[in-house]
Amino acid sequence: MIRPEGYMPSIIGREFVVFGLFLIVAVLAAACGGGDGNGNGNGAAPPTAKLALFAGNLGGLGNSDGVREDARFFDPQGVATDSDGNVYVTDAFNFTIRKITPDGTVSTIAGLAGVSGSADGAGADARFSHLSGIAFDSAGNLFVADGFNHTIRKITPDGEVTTLAGSAGMRGSADGSGAAARFNFPEGVATDSAGNIYVADKLNETIRKVTPAGVVTTLAGSAGVTGSADGNGAAARFSHPLGVATGGADNIYVADSSNTTIRKITPDGTVSTIAGLAGAAGDVDGTGADARFGFPVGVATDSTGNVYVADQGNSWIRKITPGGQVTTLAGTGGDAPFSHPSSVAADPAGNVYVADAGNNRIRKIAPGGIVTTLAGAARSYGSTDGIGAAARFNSPGDVDTDSAGNVYVADTGNHTIRKITPAGEVYTLAGRAGEAGWVDGPGAVARFNAPTDIATDNAGNVYVADTGNNRIRKIDAAGLVSTLAGTGAIGSADGNGDVATFGICYQPPCYPGQVCQPKECLPGGVATDSDGNVYVADRSNHTIRKVTPAGVVTTLAGMAGDWGTRDGNGSDARFYYPHDVATDSAGNVYVLDSYQTVRKVTPAGEVTTLAGSADRRGSADGMGAQARFNNPLRLATDSAGNVYVADWGNDTIRRIDPTGSVRTVVGVVGRKGFTPGTLPGVLMSPGGVAVRDRTLYVTFYNGVAVVTNLP
Repeated sequence: MIRPEGYMPSIIGREFVVFGLFLIVAVLAAACGGGDGNGNGNGAAPPTAKLALFAGNLGGLGNSDGVREDARFFDPQGVATDSDGNVYVTDAFNFTIRKITPDGTVSTIAGLAGVSGSADGAGADARFSHLSGIAFDSAGNLFVADGFNHTIRKITPDGEVTTLAGSAGMRGSADGSGAAARFNFPEGVATDSAGNIYVADKLNETIRKVTPAGVVTTLAGSAGVTGSADGNGAAARFSHPLGVATGGADNIYVADSSNTTIRKITPDGTVSTIAGLAGAAGDVDGTGADARFGFPVGVATDSTGNVYVADQGNSWIRKITPGGQVTTLAGTGGDAPFSHPSSVAADPAGNVYVADAGNNRIRKIAPGGIVTTLAGAARSYGSTDGIGAAARFNSPGDVDTDSAGNVYVADTGNHTIRKITPAGEVYTLAGRAGEAGWVDGPGAVARFNAPTDIATDNAGNVYVADTGNNRIRKIDAAGLVSTLAGTGAIGSADGNGDVATFGICYQPPCYPGQVCQPKECLPGGVATDSDGNVYVADRSNHTIRKVTPAGVVTTLAGMAGDWGTRDGNGSDARFYYPHDVATDSAGNVYVLDSYQTVRKVTPAGEVTTLAGSADRRGSADGMGAQARFNNPLRLATDSAGNVYVADWGNDTIRRIDPTGSVRTVVGVVGRKGFTPGTLPGVLMSPGGVAVRDRTLYVTFYNGVAVVTNLP
């Protein structure tokens, strides 16, 4: 409490009375046992819920801001540096411009992640469409090549975005002023000391010049004519020039990508080839025409006249001295691999920055050749057993837990079932990494084919939706794998396990520029009840199946081959490609329906819609039908009857209480990546979810995240 200066409290004043009341309340609380209803005793606040890595690797693409490895990018294309040591990035498929400070802090300065367009405006109000090259001028303005809009955009130091030249959506090769000019997928940009902008106009096969006033002329090459000829101005020929940089004496350097050469243009427009041989791709260091490049896409210069090249075809960074000697600067060593680097930039201190597009990272090469990651985290997959971050997974599907606190993962891409101890130690419980098949037997003898879903029972058994085999498999407490139900044939037949059949695989549509939804095969999700029954979301049959402990299969709800959204009893109800199932202690079965809803099936087979509205996609919290989901993949229940949903398209975990009220508990809609720490945190396309004792587990990318002290 802050007191006014000179304030002296009276012992018989109001504060003494309040203090006395506080003592009375404290004594009564102690007499009644205290606590806050959450097991925290003495009225202490509940522990803060936090998101953290539990096992594996959670790197990869995304759009989240953050510090160093907590930030995420989606196909970064261009990099540029300023005099203060900041790095600017064109984040192509996020449609944004990002800034990285020297300490690795990433922020978004223009555009809105995931939203493309061509609007001018300030900061997040601006819209871009697949950005590529980026450059600074001496006044602190940024210029970017907005390739799919066929325009050159300008961003002032205060974040105001305008279109300097070209007209959105209008392809061509016209010289002219401002909106009258035409480009054809411009890629690289660079500036000179006078404030002119140079553009690698890719599909026009030309290098263009834009004055600070927006007047566009063609400096070299002839529109629409490919080749590799040296010469002056229009007599020169290029083949898909992608990168451009300016250097000493106002020379211009070009990554002539399809020619696999580096070209030089003098101020009078004379073009020459300084390294590489047209049409001769390779990976050879050497001088001038003796050197070979794979597919050079980006160039940069330093103050001593060296030229740096992002050699995307070789995933190397190359260096060309003023004398034309080509060497490989970085990328060949096992400790510093690049994946399709798209551009380079150099700062006055001799550091080289790389947009490592395939790894969704920005890398830094120090003058001594040491490579570090400035921001972003690459996705890393494999099948390594180990503790925490040392372990590797390959596109894990669902996750579940047992009463001892062990976590089980359907490691889909590895065709294995993994187990994680409470201490985070990962090992392979059954199957062999990289070997798909259908073999029953103990541990590593068994074979699975793209298992996607998993469930445990009270007896220590683990059940697996072995989707590529169209079977339900069982792993007993001793690690022995057997087939509970399914013949491997496609169908919907009920009956004993050795004659019952399930449906087929289904690939949701995948559109350019979007993250592809995982392939969903059938049987889909599995869940168990307290009696040892297994429930199956038989996706392409549009039904919910029940398998007894003896392996007898029946259809609990829905009608095979007849899809819809109708509530009703048993076979009168209709589902649409149900993704997953979960059960509660009362014997209810919850179903994740592809029509963006969560359905409930009572033990008597009565189907109702608990939350969401059929075919109404979105991210709204709310009661029942007012809530919206976006391609949710899996669900789980807790002991209190809450249902947790991995809302794949919204990058969030949602909770539905027993009344049908939906609330987002983990993640932020529109933010993609992995940001650990205090909730809400940031997720990316969560694929599986499990919850036990206020601890929640989520699979995505190639790892498992954990939320402790779940509210």
